[in-house]
Amino acid sequence: MNLTLTEAIKARKSVKEFDPNVKIPHEEMLEMIKLATEAPSSVNLQPWRFVVVESDEAKASIKDLVRFNTRQLETSAAFILVLSDNRHAEDLEKIYGKNVELGYMPEDVMKTNVAYMKETFSQVPAEALQIQGMRDANLAAMQLMLIAKDHGYDTNPIGGFERDEVLDALSINKERYVPVMFIAIGKGVKAPHDSSRHEIEEIVAFNGGNAEGIIGQ
Repeated sequence: MNLTLTEAIKARKSVKEFDPNVKIPHEEMLEMIKLATEAPSSVNLQPWRFVVVESDEAKASIKDLVRFNTRQLETSAAFILVLSDNRHAEDLEKIYGKNVELGYMPEDVMKTNVAYMKETFSQVPAEALQIQGMRDANLAAMQLMLIAKDHGYDTNPIGGFERDEVLDALSINKERYVPVMFIAIGKGVKAPHDSSRHEIEEIVAFNGGNAEGIIGQ
């Protein structure tokens, strides 16, 4: 569709029902997810992972676990489970080594950075790394929804599901991966509802402080 970024942002709405006959070719799905992973992440560790639930069998395995979102599950082309990898810091040398191979970073800089970050990560609580990973995965998820809109697809981000049970149903390691959200994707068959937003003056304060009650104390 070649939408501008502003057009994609304004056109993206949460869709609750899709055309069940529409399927997304794997090549196109991979292209969209690859673009989504251009999102930023803390020290470029890219903690996001994606599980594309598209077969009837896979959808059936989680049908009773997505609460009030079964209509999206049953009619969408796919339910994309966005995950954060709790062990993403282990990819440090792999990622930075690839930067050297591609000419993005001198090898001596890579070695210095890797040594420093290894020492830093050794002192960071696991919970903090998990939170950071989920935050970064959310950035990729939002980017994926905008890219999908540019490809002519509609989406619905979904946080209401039984998280542990979904991981079990899809045979995903619960110790390693944290579910961030599902994204239902497909061709919407009903026009989405518009929704209001706060007035910009109600939510922005410059230079901190309790500006007109915007930032509450």
